[in-house]
Amino acid sequence: MNSFNNKSKTAAAFVCSIALILVSGCTTSPPIQEMSDARQAIAAAKEAGAEQHAAETLDHAELMLDTAENYLERGVYWQAKSDAISAKDKAFEALLTSREATTGQSNPAAGAPQ
Repeated sequence: MNSFNNKSKTAAAFVCSIALILVSGCTTSPPIQEMSDARQAIAAAKEAGAEQHAAETLDHAELMLDTAENYLERGVYWQAKSDAISAKDKAFEALLTSREATTGQSNPAAGAPQ
């Protein structure tokens, strides 16, 4: 009976070791590019007048970026990446809304010569 307990403990330790190796292998790198993209998109939206024309959408983008930064600080990179991408998307939406409000164009390429 004692031999069975030792084998069970050894098997359990082996399984735990394998699980730990697999989990540590899933660690991703910090989403540096995504964070930069989000910051640049927010800056572009502000430059286009989003604070006046799309304040709520811009605020949402900034909140998502703050959330991404918090996850980044805690090392939860996959969530930081997801929130940074969401922040960039919201900032782009605010940018388009601002352009439409200031130029009357809903499509950024609408004014391009054909």
